[in-house]
Amino acid sequence: MTEPMASTTPAASPDPRRWKILGLVGVAQLMLILDVTVVAIALPHMGAELGLERETLTWVVSGYTLAFGGLLLLGGRAADLFGARRLVLLGLALFTAASLVAGLATSGPMLLGGRVVQGLAAAVLSPAALSLIVTTFEGDERNKALGIWSALGGSGAALGVLLGGVLTAGPGWPWVFFINIPVGLILLVALRSQLPAKPRPATRGRLDIPGALLVTAATGTLTYALIRAGDRGWATGTTAALLVAAVVLYAAFVVRQRTAESPLMDVRLLIRRPVAAGTVLILVATALMIMVFFLGTFYLQDHRGYGPLTTGLLFLPVALATMVGANGAGRIIGRTGPRVLGVLGLLLAAAGMAVPASVDGTPAMVVGIGLAAAGTGVVFVVASATALGQIEPHEAGLASGIVSTFHEFGASLGAAVVSSMAAVSIAGIDTSGFSRGFATAAVVAVAAAVVAFFITPDPRTE
Repeated sequence: MTEPMASTTPAASPDPRRWKILGLVGVAQLMLILDVTVVAIALPHMGAELGLERETLTWVVSGYTLAFGGLLLLGGRAADLFGARRLVLLGLALFTAASLVAGLATSGPMLLGGRVVQGLAAAVLSPAALSLIVTTFEGDERNKALGIWSALGGSGAALGVLLGGVLTAGPGWPWVFFINIPVGLILLVALRSQLPAKPRPATRGRLDIPGALLVTAATGTLTYALIRAGDRGWATGTTAALLVAAVVLYAAFVVRQRTAESPLMDVRLLIRRPVAAGTVLILVATALMIMVFFLGTFYLQDHRGYGPLTTGLLFLPVALATMVGANGAGRIIGRTGPRVLGVLGLLLAAAGMAVPASVDGTPAMVVGIGLAAAGTGVVFVVASATALGQIEPHEAGLASGIVSTFHEFGASLGAAVVSSMAAVSIAGIDTSGFSRGFATAAVVAVAAAVVAFFITPDPRTE
């Protein structure tokens, strides 16, 4: 086992419930991921029944991701201060209640309110759950556990498309939210009994509310700018103003963290090479994954004329390929090292994207995005293991929050870039935009492979 992948804490007897705990928090995380794509298929039906305009329907998706991404650092810091167990249970209970509200919605504001609270709950639950994994597993087992966790990203998004089609075509769109209620209640009872009761963490301090507001505003502004640029264009005054505002807010956040008595985070954590490399990789991997789903969904439904259920079924190879790539990477990363594996994963993703970029047709697209999904599954594991491999237990929640935040950044960036490149095809004017979008994704993957080669630490040579 290589040094950066090893635990930084003294050896201790592993918790005999660790794999059961991983399974339970993994299902909880899968539920959060599913809620991004499961809703996408149901949007037309929501709009028709509730009388929602296109802009409101867009916020049904982006309101969740904005709250999720914007509050992740606060959730990670809260996990360090109050304990991951408490935050997992709180986030799960809140997410279940918000799902009930969204499913019962009779108006746009009620639906949006439920989605925003779902995002808040996800921001509490996700970093706390990942923190539990980082602190519960050691050595090779930690890498395997992170491989399983990482596989949930792409596979969960793909399964969400399938589940959304099944539920919308069956009992109706409210069930994309109602399905969370029995799952959430069962997980809540199981986790309450399985998670060991631990004393209050040794970390002291209070939550930095002003810092949380600044980073949330900055993250929300940047995410909104990237999403808006996909529809309105990058070269507009409003997009530029939003990007400048985000930079100013982030600068104010850094100043606040340097001067606050109990800062939300130690900004020096971001300049550690493993953390910096891991966050860049997670951003790129998520961007590539969203590019696949964004382009693939429009290509299959608008260009090829498939229904939502058939589209979901065609995405199943993506889910399987992501799981295979991530689980395989988790098993061998200790032998290959993160640098080689990360570069190979990105090159495989580039090769996969190049297939539908150069060959038209459903078989070519399904095969290509399957290869790309396997590559991004590998990169997800490398990113998590690199960013979290040398983190001390008292920093686990914060580091997990940082990784998850960049995951949301990647989703917004990927959607914005690919929607700009494929705008004419998405609008139904020309089909050339699909090829251009996949080609852009391939170029991004190759460029990221070059960057990863230089910035990813390799313990065997350093």
